[in-house]
Amino acid sequence: MKIVISINTTWNIVNFRAGLIRAMQENGYQVIALAPPDEHVNRLEHLGCRFVPLSMDNKGTNPAADAGLFLRYLRLLSREKPRAFLGFTVKPNIYGSLAAHILGIPVINNVSGLGTIFIRDTWLTQVVQSLYRVAFRSSQKVFFQNEDDRQLFLQHNLVKLEQTGLVPGSGVDLTWFRPVETGSTRQGGFRFLLVARLLYDKGIGEYVTAARIVKMQRPEATCALLGFLDAENRTAVPREHVSRWVQEGAIEYLGTTDDVRRHLAEVDCVVLPSYREGTPRTLLEAAAMAKPIIATDVPGCREAVAHGLNGLLCRVKDGEDLARCMLEMIDMPPAQRRAMGAAGRAKMEQEFDERFVVQAYLDALQRILQC
Repeated sequence: MKIVISINTTWNIVNFRAGLIRAMQENGYQVIALAPPDEHVNRLEHLGCRFVPLSMDNKGTNPAADAGLFLRYLRLLSREKPRAFLGFTVKPNIYGSLAAHILGIPVINNVSGLGTIFIRDTWLTQVVQSLYRVAFRSSQKVFFQNEDDRQLFLQHNLVKLEQTGLVPGSGVDLTWFRPVETGSTRQGGFRFLLVARLLYDKGIGEYVTAARIVKMQRPEATCALLGFLDAENRTAVPREHVSRWVQEGAIEYLGTTDDVRRHLAEVDCVVLPSYREGTPRTLLEAAAMAKPIIATDVPGCREAVAHGLNGLLCRVKDGEDLARCMLEMIDMPPAQRRAMGAAGRAKMEQEFDERFVVQAYLDALQRILQC
């Protein structure tokens, strides 16, 4: 039984959906991935997943280019004839779903976050909402990663309640991400880490502002940044801005990695001052490794952080309030931070185990294919 999964990058598939792909294969499904090719294609093929390259302009809003993407989906899905189409991220959710509906292929969508288009309410927001409304009209299931996003789609009549379901983000592999004891032996001052695509909507600017304040009061503290420069996004941080921050000593830029565990193990606290999220994987991974976390009090982040229990919540778009939380974390007794880390690990085990997400998809597929 063929299942097509489509996301806007191959990197996204191998990093966030490998567990789902393995589970589908174990249950007898042949998984075909449609995505723009990048350096992670080999990792995807090592999963036993057949990769079909799909050209996609993730940044563009050109109607002609998007019409071309729709036609490419139509051609590929017509050729492959899958039993179901699984869409993630905006353009696969819209254009892949539209093509699948025309061909009579059942669709399961996942709204993993609303992104820049919904954060900034513009004419483009209205266009995308209209496209979502049409694309999701015939979907068998639309998974959301937090209740706020689901309610927003319901309020704008983009989906029907009976179509929707909630999953805990993409979940986290609790065997792969587990507590290690390297942090306690690390030399030097308190160390923070932000892991994200380098977008201003991820709160990168506020993090730099907070880092400057923290380092003025606690010069021994370090504030590191790990993530790739996403030139395709309209809120991308220019490389020269990152270089300037590094030169002034505000942050350390660690580049990118295919295995974030070593970096998480070496820090005392993980920070994500994002403007809005689905459910941020970076916070789930940090909590699974028993690290206390600081995030903004916004949809998605507040699902991962229970304020005062496994981390702290700060005001959105407020670098000074973020700095306050970071200084509070530094001044906290070590035993209290360890208790926060342990509470975070327990929260991940109870609410965010990747197996919960995988089972939701397997159940949805079974219901669809029995119809």
